[in-house]
Amino acid sequence: MSPMNWFEDKRRFGGLIGAFIEKATKGYIFSERERDKYIRIDTTKGLWTRCDNRENMLYVRFLRQNKRICEECGYHLRMGSTERIELITDRGTWHPMDEDMTARDVLKFSDEDSYRNRIVFYQKRTGLTDAVQTGVGELNGTLIALGVMDFQFMGGSMGSVVGEKITRLIEYATERSIPLVIVCSSGGARMQEGTLSLMQMAKISSVLQIYQSRKKLLYIAIPTYPTTGGVTASFGMLGDIIIAEPKAYIAFAGKRVIEQTSRQKIPDGFQVAESLFDNGLLDLIVPRNLLKGVLGEIIELHDSAPANACRSSHISSAGIGN
Repeated sequence: MSPMNWFEDKRRFGGLIGAFIEKATKGYIFSERERDKYIRIDTTKGLWTRCDNRENMLYVRFLRQNKRICEECGYHLRMGSTERIELITDRGTWHPMDEDMTARDVLKFSDEDSYRNRIVFYQKRTGLTDAVQTGVGELNGTLIALGVMDFQFMGGSMGSVVGEKITRLIEYATERSIPLVIVCSSGGARMQEGTLSLMQMAKISSVLQIYQSRKKLLYIAIPTYPTTGGVTASFGMLGDIIIAEPKAYIAFAGKRVIEQTSRQKIPDGFQVAESLFDNGLLDLIVPRNLLKGVLGEIIELHDSAPANACRSSHISSAGIGN
């Protein structure tokens, strides 16, 4: 069976994925300008919040139990990195890496506030040291290297710490020949670090080239809402398999920037996951509550290939990951 036939069978299986995506697609967001007018409420605090799609009120406790998916329209609200780690990895198997790595204000950047103060503010607000968590854990019993970006920390912007942590994660996965999964959620490069931030695009891409092309290992990229800028232009779209969540906003430049540059009207929804999937830029669109199972089956399919089966057997006998 070819990979395309396998994915098609999984998409049709029980009608689960297709039905869920169809449900999530109904009542699409009116327009991006109208959406900007809506009041955003932090879904990590308080008892109630609003759905970003239909503005209906949601009870936060039930929303968390439902993996932050609106029970009425199926829209996927933003999810923090810790919740995503719990969603993907088996309970009690997560081992973080480079937790103490923090950014330095090399450029002494300051606008309304200094870069140093902003870092401290978001560290206290989120409990994270920077905009990504990296580590290793098990997914249905299989050891994986996992990186999860967090939009709550300075818009998930990619600075030197984010780049270094992801680079070290990839090098770790390369050395131990284990699958790599990176969940992307970012506004792009961090302007407060200038060129140092842009350098991370090339640094991460170069180690990914060793991981994918030389070692022939599996990298799965998961762009979520939103994935833009330098992340989209580098590791966000370099996955061997690229899986997006329904309605994920994935772009390099924003709609307004494109319209102002090209002087052309851009249709609403052309940068959401469904549009990118129709144009061949994504492999799958998978609802959040089915993601772990789909990831597990992809990794199992990859490992079942003859060459990879021999590698997996060697890894198990060597005791890597214990």
